[in-house]
Amino acid sequence: MMPFAALQHLPRQLRQPAVRDLAWALLSPPLLSAPPCPQRHPLAGSAWAADPQRLHDWLLGLDADPQALHAWLGRITSRRLGLYYEGLWQFALGQAPGVELLAANLAIRTEGRTLGELDIVLRDGDGCHHLELAIKLYLGPTDSDGDDAMQWLGPGCHDRLGSKLAHVATHQLPMSSDPRSREVLAGLGIGELQAHLWLGGYLFYPWPGHAEPPAGASPGHLRGRWVRRRDWPLGAEARWQPLARHAWLAPARITADACWTLAQFGAWLEALEEHAPAQLLVRLEQDTEGAWQEVERVFLVADSWPHLPGV
Repeated sequence: MMPFAALQHLPRQLRQPAVRDLAWALLSPPLLSAPPCPQRHPLAGSAWAADPQRLHDWLLGLDADPQALHAWLGRITSRRLGLYYEGLWQFALGQAPGVELLAANLAIRTEGRTLGELDIVLRDGDGCHHLELAIKLYLGPTDSDGDDAMQWLGPGCHDRLGSKLAHVATHQLPMSSDPRSREVLAGLGIGELQAHLWLGGYLFYPWPGHAEPPAGASPGHLRGRWVRRRDWPLGAEARWQPLARHAWLAPARITADACWTLAQFGAWLEALEEHAPAQLLVRLEQDTEGAWQEVERVFLVADSWPHLPGV
């Protein structure tokens, strides 16, 4: 399922934030190893999968000269994290040897009404594929064992892992089998194709407390913790810093001049409103070159979470 396990530490070695995010998207493990629908790594049929060193070298080259990636991402007008994640994948699939990117965000319409979109349609050595891509961050329960995917909530409480999986399995993946979709795909010269999900992201476990991973979780899934305001701090002398939403993908690397002092973080925390949205914080440690590298990530949520005003 994961053809690039040997490269999993590469994102931390890169300096350009967008290239780190790209490498993270391509190299990080899926949230689930056994989702209730077919799952396939988008690059499974590429020449990079057969020779991961080629992908390693391509990413290093991009880190040295990221102009092409920056130009591509500059076309994305939305700040939504999911669209940024899709844009990273579109760039990589358009460059990947042995992969032909046939369509991205392919709208399926009938009688002036949009039925949906196919995130990615590609052809590789294994045939044609419809891929649905998703980046998700879910917080686990404190009052159950966590096995039930419906108990895992997004930080804004509007999304559940179980609901997302059900939507993918019953609506998004079957979309490419719809008769209208078949007509659109035939117009692109595409006949038979297989539909797959690729779900990346992080699972956050309660602190204090304990939750088991959701059923089917990948043994190597990326993880963090979540904590209510009343239970903070987690190490008063550690260097913590909040991340803007667009920086939630790859592990953070913050230059020495941009790293907050303990006083800066304390002042920020003091000014944070009682019912502020969940804040993604990273604990940082300085590396041998003087930059500060993420070693842990934590969602800081309101004491009343998940029972928030207006939710």
